[in-house]
Amino acid sequence: MNGPLPRRSLQTRLTLFYATGIFLAGIGVLAVVTIPLVGVQSITPAHSSTPATITGTGEGISPGQLLVGSAIALALLVPIAWALGWFVAGRFLRPLRAITATATAISAGNLHQRLDLGEPTDELTELGAILDDLFARLEASFDAQRHFVANASHELRTPLAGLRTLLEVALADPDADADTLRSVCEEALALGGQQERLVQALLALATSERGITRRDTLDLADVVAGVLASRRDQGIALAEHLTPAVTTGDPRLIESLVANLVDNAIRHNHPHGHVEITTQTAGSEVCFTITNSGPVIPDDQIQRLFQPFQRLAPDRNGRRDGYGLGLAIVDAVAQAHHATLTTTARPEGGLSVTVRFP
Repeated sequence: MNGPLPRRSLQTRLTLFYATGIFLAGIGVLAVVTIPLVGVQSITPAHSSTPATITGTGEGISPGQLLVGSAIALALLVPIAWALGWFVAGRFLRPLRAITATATAISAGNLHQRLDLGEPTDELTELGAILDDLFARLEASFDAQRHFVANASHELRTPLAGLRTLLEVALADPDADADTLRSVCEEALALGGQQERLVQALLALATSERGITRRDTLDLADVVAGVLASRRDQGIALAEHLTPAVTTGDPRLIESLVANLVDNAIRHNHPHGHVEITTQTAGSEVCFTITNSGPVIPDDQIQRLFQPFQRLAPDRNGRRDGYGLGLAIVDAVAQAHHATLTTTARPEGGLSVTVRFP
């Protein structure tokens, strides 16, 4: 059983195509020129210096001579057509070779390299520009992933190290009594709770970035009311203006978005500050807006807030109880639902965040 035929390169196939086209065109030209000449007779009178005149049809050039001349012309045309086709195919495939070589280098880990095909502008250079943009986004994504893993490792290692130190000190104390051990156990439980909350936040972020797995019809006003019911009596005035705002999406993810925005507004607020929440329908969009008082936030720091593990300041009690994941989860949920997220720093302090669901 014979194996598969070897695969020809694209340049070889294009060369065969160009050469065959030129060869067939040459045959056509020779046929058009040769056939009429076969029956032409040229007569020159004897002992006359006058030019030859065509008197009519006759024997003319012999068919054998024409066939030999045509065969020689076609034989010379074959290498010329092949060389010309190879050159033209190679010239047009040069950007494609650059794309292949750069893509191979990038796949090996050289993510900062770019094609930069330049001029002239054609379909291949447009493809190169699209791939350069793709490589840039891949590099940014890999960098963000590396930073996320490093930060997550640090955040997880800190409570583990504290828990280990706490237990080692208790075990090394020969005079430790029941009250001391009880106090150590309570602190260990508190550290374990911090780890559990961090892991839950990381899982929520990963779930949000994975995208929507279900789409149900829901009312944002009901979702917000359910979230606010468990977050009152925290020293912050919650003002709600909830009108029906029906949309579709993953109820669990949208509830996570609302909960994280509310928690962020309460945590990063002044003592006895206020939070105002609004749901409404505006045209073809459903809007959820939350505005809170708090410290003044520079405009150039707003985008950084939506990166994982980013904290600008302690919360209203002077602690850093959060993990810097809340707004990152909000951003991921908004992207998963193709929602528009708008954040504005208030001149008097605090943030105003609006999420518009299509």
